[in-house]
Amino acid sequence: MAAVPEPIGADVGRGGAQGYAADWARAVRRLGFVPLSAAETERLLLVHTVRLAQAVRAEPFTARPAEEVGRALVEAHLTEPRALEWALRALGADFPHRVLAAAGRPADLSERIAAVQGGLAAGYARALRDRTFAQQERIARSAWQARDEVEQALRDSEARFRAVFTGAAIGIGIAGVDGQIIDVNQAFADMLGYSIEELCQANVAELFHADDAAGMWDLYQEMVEGKQDSARLEKRYYRKDGSVVWTDLAVSLIRHDDGRPRFTVAMIEDITERYELQQRLRFQALHDPLTGLPNRTLFFETLGRVFDSAAPERRVGVCFLDLDGFKAINDSLGHDLGDRLLVVIGRRLAECVAEHGHLVARMGGDEFVILVDGGQDAVAVAQTALAAVAAPVHVGDQQLAVSASVGVVECPAEETTASELMKAADATLYWAKAAGRGRYAVYDPERSARDLARAALVAGLPAALERGEFVLHYQPIVSLLEGRMLAVEALVRWQHPELGLIGPDRFIGLAEETGLIVGLGEWVLRTACRDAERWWREFPDARLVVSVNLAARQADDPAIVDTVADVLATTGLPAELLQLELTESAVMGSAGEPLRSLHRLAALGIRLAVDDFGTGYSNLAYLRRLPIHCLKLAGPFVEGIRADGTDVAADHRDERIVDALVRLAHALELWVTAEAVETGVQAERLRALRCDTGQGRYFGAPAPAEVITARLRGGAAG
Repeated sequence: MAAVPEPIGADVGRGGAQGYAADWARAVRRLGFVPLSAAETERLLLVHTVRLAQAVRAEPFTARPAEEVGRALVEAHLTEPRALEWALRALGADFPHRVLAAAGRPADLSERIAAVQGGLAAGYARALRDRTFAQQERIARSAWQARDEVEQALRDSEARFRAVFTGAAIGIGIAGVDGQIIDVNQAFADMLGYSIEELCQANVAELFHADDAAGMWDLYQEMVEGKQDSARLEKRYYRKDGSVVWTDLAVSLIRHDDGRPRFTVAMIEDITERYELQQRLRFQALHDPLTGLPNRTLFFETLGRVFDSAAPERRVGVCFLDLDGFKAINDSLGHDLGDRLLVVIGRRLAECVAEHGHLVARMGGDEFVILVDGGQDAVAVAQTALAAVAAPVHVGDQQLAVSASVGVVECPAEETTASELMKAADATLYWAKAAGRGRYAVYDPERSARDLARAALVAGLPAALERGEFVLHYQPIVSLLEGRMLAVEALVRWQHPELGLIGPDRFIGLAEETGLIVGLGEWVLRTACRDAERWWREFPDARLVVSVNLAARQADDPAIVDTVADVLATTGLPAELLQLELTESAVMGSAGEPLRSLHRLAALGIRLAVDDFGTGYSNLAYLRRLPIHCLKLAGPFVEGIRADGTDVAADHRDERIVDALVRLAHALELWVTAEAVETGVQAERLRALRCDTGQGRYFGAPAPAEVITARLRGGAAG
């Protein structure tokens, strides 16, 4: 055990020793791996620095402390040769001046430093040797007793190799450049189920697995030709009984002194269990744990490979399937039965396409997908899948009738991508679900484009309202008796920054679905009332009424009365100059609070009209219990009154219907407006039927407010 050094004395500079030790520590850490922290390394080397300084000035002088320091360096695992080189060089160059105080430098300092260097190197080397051969003590003792050191070293080398070769737990084999096996160890023989003698009569090519043979022989030839010295890979070998063993194979080429290939050494580890575990884990990662079918990850991997390797004209298709009403089954019968149902459906789908080799995967929940890669028509696959699903399912004591919806997409690989194909399949499945149960839908690019355009409009609606992209056009409503413009209907348009002016038929329904109709309807109401108030101030004698459509969701809004009252108060428009139009369905749905709201609206003094009368419920009961002022006859009745005389009987029927409706409305003291008046003949017949007002292109198409202003200013008769 190394002695603890004496405390630093006056002849050893503390600052110099610490600085030297710090430089030494940095050099050691820079030049190789050090198993100590920086601080630990520096403290250790400070101890050794002080010890070397004390050894240099000791009387009598001896290099043994330096040898002990060398051994201590090895024991501390500071064994990088370049670090030793640095230490020896620094001892001769920096040590005397940086570490030893002037008073502590003996006269024969140079000789002592040289001896310390030698002692350090000797102790370092001996310690390395001792550590290297500690486990080979018996071999070392035999070597020391040998008469011929060189011959004994060769024999020891052979003995060591043979010991490793024979006793190694992994297989080791040696083969000539022609592949003929020269020698193998017992582990190699046991691994493959042969005896050593049998293997030494074989060629390595005979052991190659059939699927690896070509590639392995090419690799072996490259090594024999000297193109590469080593290789490592996982490969299969045949056992003697025909079974397969997976191995981790490392092959090295041994050359003659002149560089010519001599033989190869293979080290082989049996990794069959590990490989099988990896395969099981991969299977679990790529397959649905419930049904055992490929999961969405494996499906998309396979689909990606199909697109990567497909010729441009090759057709690729998918059938995206979703069970109808599966949630109801889960909720009513329990998730356990639902899971068992999914297992049955998954098995049926896999079986019905098995002969064609199509991939069936479970995407999650009750969704499955079939990859149709080949000559079979995807629609035929969808029909087969629907039939397989539709057969009665017996789960436990339950018999279930199950159906599915399928979205079918098929096209040449060059026309799409994997992600686009699945987007199309998802959209098409939605079409099939919307059309009813137990059916398939085929992808239609034009319909998809319409859906995308519709989705884009839905997404743009909120911002459009904020940016003020909506505008109002007004269509005249004219007295059929006098020809004078009595009112205008406010019709909203969307001035889209990319698509131009869009009519309400393209976005009003979307606004109702998304709930934006309430905000949009209030904007229309306020804007129309502001325009009407300007017309009233400028043309008070015209008493022009503005008619604004009120959506069902607006009518159901409890705040509608307060909103209308606020608009009238804010704009200053007299209440009698505002008419709100409601559809028959909205009026028929009025009950409770909505019904009270209509009465409160009428109490404000505004007019209420039923739009498109005759096309909805046409229940006359609400005409007497609701505060309605006007009926607007639906366009189809007016359109039936044609001027060409092509269907006289139909014309008379439509006229009789209009006549009856007008008489009924007048009996209830209601005003009647005929919509969609396109010709003078229609206007004349409606006038003869005592219809009050008409609206349509004959009297004027919808136009901006400025056009209505100009018409009022010009005093046009209609």
